[in-house]
Amino acid sequence: MTEAAATKLDVVLFPWLAFGHMIPYLELAKRLAARGHAVTFLSTPRNLARLPPVPGLPEGAESTADVPPEKNELIKKAADGLAAPFAAFLSDAVAGGRRRPDWVVHDFCHHAIPPIAEAHGVPCAAFLIVQAATIAFLGPRWAHAAHPRTAPEDFAAPPVWCRPALPPAVAYRRHEAGWAVGAFRPNASGVSDMDRTWEIIERTRFTIYRSCEEMEPGLFALLTDLFRKPTISAGVLLKPEPDLADGGGESSRSGARSEVVQWLDSQPPKSVIYVALGSEAPLTANNLHELALGLELAGVRFLWAFRKPSGMSSAPGTGAAGELLPTGFEQRTRGRGLVWSGWVPQVAVLAHAAVGAFLTHCGWGSTIESLVFGRPMVLLPFIVDQGLIARTMAERGVGVEVARDDGDGSFGRDGVAEAVRRVMVEEDGKVFVSNAEKMKEVLGDQRRQDQYMDEVVRCLVRYKHDNC
Repeated sequence: MTEAAATKLDVVLFPWLAFGHMIPYLELAKRLAARGHAVTFLSTPRNLARLPPVPGLPEGAESTADVPPEKNELIKKAADGLAAPFAAFLSDAVAGGRRRPDWVVHDFCHHAIPPIAEAHGVPCAAFLIVQAATIAFLGPRWAHAAHPRTAPEDFAAPPVWCRPALPPAVAYRRHEAGWAVGAFRPNASGVSDMDRTWEIIERTRFTIYRSCEEMEPGLFALLTDLFRKPTISAGVLLKPEPDLADGGGESSRSGARSEVVQWLDSQPPKSVIYVALGSEAPLTANNLHELALGLELAGVRFLWAFRKPSGMSSAPGTGAAGELLPTGFEQRTRGRGLVWSGWVPQVAVLAHAAVGAFLTHCGWGSTIESLVFGRPMVLLPFIVDQGLIARTMAERGVGVEVARDDGDGSFGRDGVAEAVRRVMVEEDGKVFVSNAEKMKEVLGDQRRQDQYMDEVVRCLVRYKHDNC
C-alpha cells in the first residue's frame, strides 16, 4: 500500500459563498471521504445572523444567490467577518488533545484564512473551481507588476506570459473588459479580487483546479511556473451515472420523475436545445425578448430553464416568466418549446437522449457538464470569466458564440437564431457534435478522473509537512 493510500487525513473544506463554488467543494468532499479521509465542510447555515450586519446587505443573505450582482462585494465583506469564527473553530479543533486538522482547503475569497491556519499549525491548499486559463490570463502578482494592465484594451489579447499557451482569440471583448480592470481595484470589501487570489495562492502550499490536462492542455505546467507553486488537477468532479441517460438519477431522487424530464421523453433524439443562463446573469428585459425571439426564429425544439433576473418582477399571478417574455411567445412555440420556471435537474437534462445542444452562459460548471455528456454549445457569456471560457470553447470547436456588439455587449434575435441553427441544424453542426463527443470520451474516462483525485491525495500527504 502506498503512503498516500495508507495515510488517513482530516481535511477542512471552506468554499466561497456561491452555490457554483459550494457544489464542486461538496463533490471534492465526497471523493475524499470515499477514499477514507475525514472531511469537515464549512459554510454558513444562517451564521451571518450572528455577525455584525453589513450595511446594504439584505437580512439573511448568505450567498451570491441571495443578492443582485452589484451586492456581491458586500458578500465578500461579510465573508471576511468569518475569520474570527474560523479561528475559534480551529482553536476548538486542536484543543484538549483532539486531532489537529491536517489541511484547510479554501477558496479564492478567503485571504484571511492562511495566517489563521498557520497560527494553529495547519497548512492550507487552495481549491479554485474556475477555468485554469482564466487565472493564467489574469496572471501572478510579479507579472502584473512587470506588465501592468489598467485599461480595458489591455485585456483584448492574451498577456505576454501566456503566449503561446493561449490562442490570440482567448481574451476579453470591449464590453467585458471592465470586469477585468475592476478585479485589480479594491471593491466595497476594501480588497480587490486579484489581491485575494494572489494572497491565497502565495500563502498556500499548492493549488488545485476543477479541470484537467485534457480540457486545458499545458495550463497546469504554465501555472506552476507562473506562480512558483505546484498546480494540480482534481479532474472534472462529475461522474456520469448510467441512470441519468433516461432521466433518472438526480431527477428521480426526489421520489418523482421530473416533469421536464417527462417532457423530454416525448421529444425525438438530439432534437432539443437546452437553454439555461445560470442564477446570476445580469439579464435585461431586452435580453430576454431577443433570446426568446431568436429561439422562435431558429425553429428548433427547446427547453428553457427560466430564472427571473434579479431586480425584475413579473405580473401578479403570471409566474416567473409572466410578462417578461414577448407577448404570445409561449403560445406560438407550444408543442416544440417548454419554458420552465421551476427547478430543473440540469445534469439529468444534459444526459437525456433528446438533448442535442446547450445554450449556456458559459459558467465553468455548466461547461464541464455539457462536455461530460458530449453536448455542443451555443455560447452566450455575461460576466467575470465567462467570456474567456466562451472563447476557449469556440477555439476547441465545441461551440458557437452568439454575435454581440463589441461596445455594449447587446445581441439580437438574428444572432441567437444563427448560432442555434449552426449547432443544431446546419451541416457544419456535425463538426461541433463530433468534437463534443470526443471530449465526452476523454472526460468520461473514469479511471483517468480517479487518477487525478489520487494525485490530489498524494499531494495532501506529500506537502503536509514539507512546504513548497
